[in-house]
Amino acid sequence: MIQVEHLCKTFRVANRNAGLKSALKALFHRQYREIKALNDISFTIPDGEMVGYIGPNGAGKSSTIKVLSGILTPDSGTCLINGRVPFQERKAHVKEIGVVFGQRSQLWWDVPVIDSFELLKDIYRIPKNDYQMMKEELTFLLNLEDIIKT
Repeated sequence: MIQVEHLCKTFRVANRNAGLKSALKALFHRQYREIKALNDISFTIPDGEMVGYIGPNGAGKSSTIKVLSGILTPDSGTCLINGRVPFQERKAHVKEIGVVFGQRSQLWWDVPVIDSFELLKDIYRIPKNDYQMMKEELTFLLNLEDIIKT
């Protein structure tokens, strides 16, 4: 049985602008913001039940699975799987589970999204005007303004 009650997880992420000047500045003065990945998640899955866990990007699906598999420790709340707390009894827990994460990203975790886009633009030789037009359109359509510099 899987029992999850009031699970919360927050991440602290660095924020900076694109470019070498901003990278050098960030070495001495980092700005951070907090992202609530899980906010009071609760559910129970009885033995033998088959479920799907779906939601939009950023909804906390991967973070939930990482807590369930013992990869992440929640900030608060409880998670009990077959009588075990996954992150406290990880070795015994992982002997009984299997987890597959899909879609490897084209983005690098340690640079802002915009820097990844700029590098890919150069790798794929996308003309500057085409790139700028597509970047602006997709940033607006996909509501990326808040994360493009993260």
